[in-house]
Amino acid sequence: QLQASGGGLVQAGDSLRLSCAASGRTFSRSAMGWFRQAPGKEREFVSAISWSGTATLYADSVKGRFSSSRDNAKNTVFLQMNSLKPEDTAIYFCAADTKTRGPSALPEPGPWYAYWGQGTLVTVSS
Repeated sequence: QLQASGGGLVQAGDSLRLSCAASGRTFSRSAMGWFRQAPGKEREFVSAISWSGTATLYADSVKGRFSSSRDNAKNTVFLQMNSLKPEDTAIYFCAADTKTRGPSALPEPGPWYAYWGQGTLVTVSS
């Protein structure tokens, strides 16, 4: 099970750090992804991090502002969000890749993200 946390109401330009904690099983050998869904919109990919933590991938809309990291000892991944914009307002979800991959592999969005956690709401006011 995955549980995202750390969301909240912030102003444009502020920062937030989201966490995604795993329980019940380890995801230390799974690439992890962050996704978000804004009101009235489809879910979209935000970021991915390899299971080793050495490789990351970002959507163009967040590149340079968001940063993914992980602490496998704590079975937790993080999404540092800086310079937040109103268009970043969404429910943020973390998901685990279910395929066996190399330590630096970065899966594109797809059905292999099969473990999903409950999301956390991020609201950015202008």
